[in-house]
Amino acid sequence: MEVTRDSLLSGAKAAKGTAVIIDVFRAFTCTPLFFSFGVKKAILVPTPEEAFALRKENKDLILSGEIAGVPIEGFDLGNSPSQILKQDPSLFEGKTVVQRSSAGVQGAVTALEAADEVLLCSFVLAAPTARYIIDRQPRRVSIVAMGRQLKERSPEDEWCATYVSHLLGNGSYDHNKALREIIFHQTTQKFLAPDIQYFPPEDPIVCLQRDIFEFALRAKKEDGQVMVRRVDLP
Repeated sequence: MEVTRDSLLSGAKAAKGTAVIIDVFRAFTCTPLFFSFGVKKAILVPTPEEAFALRKENKDLILSGEIAGVPIEGFDLGNSPSQILKQDPSLFEGKTVVQRSSAGVQGAVTALEAADEVLLCSFVLAAPTARYIIDRQPRRVSIVAMGRQLKERSPEDEWCATYVSHLLGNGSYDHNKALREIIFHQTTQKFLAPDIQYFPPEDPIVCLQRDIFEFALRAKKEDGQVMVRRVDLP
């Protein structure tokens, strides 16, 4: 099994084989939370307009997402795992969520153009994602850290990529060093700014938990839509 590392939009475009698209802050921490609360599927869309068009056809859809971190007007939720945790779980049971984000969602949609399959990943999903890959033994795995707005590498995504690669048998991983670099970096520190409500300080607490779910998330095209489904592992 050949494992390669890459970053940002160019990395998503170059992904081959099984692509692992990483977005720790915050899209792909939100997605598994939705599924843990009983969502049956998620749809990834590049633009808010596509999300609104889908809801016009199905008013029961839950719209979640952001543009440059800012919640989208008319969406039900932003891109905040702590906001999801505050909701009544019955809100999500059996529903479909439509997600739009500036990094992870764009990366997953892009990677599907060339990769054989796409897995969504963050720290909370790292171990089950690695286990899924080890069980299937694809010839090639492309791990892509999506970074900040697809333009700058971010320590949380890069370290998560290192962790996944380590779990696949490649290199070492130092969690203390990872936390030190992540917590004191601006990508985390912005959540501590008291005047930016859409970056709640609780979000990094959720996003930096490791391996708290027992399923993987796979995205694939179905009837012209990018659909995400839960993959339960043996």
